[in-house]
Amino acid sequence: MSELKLRKVGNSLAITVPVHMAAKMKVAEGDTLYLTDLPGGGYRLTPHDPDLVEQMKVMDSLMSRYRNTLKALSE
Repeated sequence: MSELKLRKVGNSLAITVPVHMAAKMKVAEGDTLYLTDLPGGGYRLTPHDPDLVEQMKVMDSLMSRYRNTLKALSE
């Protein structure tokens, strides 16, 4: 488990992420992180947009189903 610290920055609060955690998550200064609620309480901090992941699953399904149509359209 790692510890995150809240710090005052101007009129806001900021979370500082230890360098080893940022490296493991493959993020750097200026990247966006997403905080999502977990069932039963708690949170998940991730560099991946959960909405985009779900949209990509739907897109993969559609591309598989309409592969021949998409191929014909691309010619």
